[in-house]
Amino acid sequence: MSQFFPEQPGYRQLRERFLKAASGVGAALSEYPHPLQGPFGEALFTDVAWIGAPDASKVLVALSGTHGVEGYYGSNCQSRWLESLKGRTLPEGVAVLMIHLINPWGTAWMRRVNEDNLDQNRNYLDFSQPLPDNRAYHDVHAFYSCEQLRGPQRDQVDARFNAAVAQRGWSGLMSVVEAGQYAFADGLFYGGTGPSWSNRTLRAIVDKHLSGVEVAACFDLHTGAGDYGHPMLMSIVESAYPALADAQALFGPWLFTLITGANQVSETGVAATSTGYTSQMLLDALPGVHLMPFVIECGTYAGEIVHGHLRDDHWLHLHGDPLDATGRAIKQGLLEQFYPADPDWQEVVWVRTRQIWEKALAALPGIAR
Repeated sequence: MSQFFPEQPGYRQLRERFLKAASGVGAALSEYPHPLQGPFGEALFTDVAWIGAPDASKVLVALSGTHGVEGYYGSNCQSRWLESLKGRTLPEGVAVLMIHLINPWGTAWMRRVNEDNLDQNRNYLDFSQPLPDNRAYHDVHAFYSCEQLRGPQRDQVDARFNAAVAQRGWSGLMSVVEAGQYAFADGLFYGGTGPSWSNRTLRAIVDKHLSGVEVAACFDLHTGAGDYGHPMLMSIVESAYPALADAQALFGPWLFTLITGANQVSETGVAATSTGYTSQMLLDALPGVHLMPFVIECGTYAGEIVHGHLRDDHWLHLHGDPLDATGRAIKQGLLEQFYPADPDWQEVVWVRTRQIWEKALAALPGIAR
């Protein structure tokens, strides 16, 4: 079990279960070693499983761990679905591609970000072009750089934070903070100054497995935004894409399409002002594929509560020790925000995720480029 919490499976257990489930359905497996280790010296990998004919022209893709700690939900669903596929035959011409924990460092360390304090969903950019300039973040960065977790300095910062909320409103402040920023490596929602290891690895996986297929439905698995226990099915893109009509016909009113941009707003809890999302990168990287990029976003707690835990975890990796008593308490709180221990929550999100995948799997044979 996890060395952080004896009662909670950790990175090693998530990986072992996934590999066992994938082997059980005869998957072709490949691994991508991460250059760093986990908190207890464990080796880290992104694992890829291809189930079905090697020359399948249509593929269902499931991607977990973009935001590391959210990989607990994603990994659980990937393993459970693979276990349920044992003994079944996939539709003719259709394969399943499982990309397990694309940010394994974040999962192992129970962080939303990666080893560079970088938000993967702000990093999929063309770094040969000027980076987005979120000037408004400069005014709020001090909220996230305080050296105290608790104490008079933190109290002063919290008072300024609360004043900013009163002035801008919660959604107004979060539209600035969550938009992503590229100036402060020690800040929140940092997008980096170049492609991360996970970015490069995902692009290599996509090029190897998907560049030659005709049709693909990709599901990026997330938690933390939206109503508790409600898995939102979304398509998060910068503009309408060629396969959008097929995506909408497949899922009807279940599908929420979020168009991102500097002045966009959303009541979903997912940032509409940010750039660098996985979905848009996939569309740009696979222009010859009839691609439907989806996100399954499973709601947990109120945004204000989740954000407070993110602030504490951010402090921990800047100024604290993740393995001391305070660090473990912060990790326990963060994990609860993104993977609630409530067995009913865990069952509901699994059942709904399975329903979505089964619907897409059955529909893929009838979708043409």
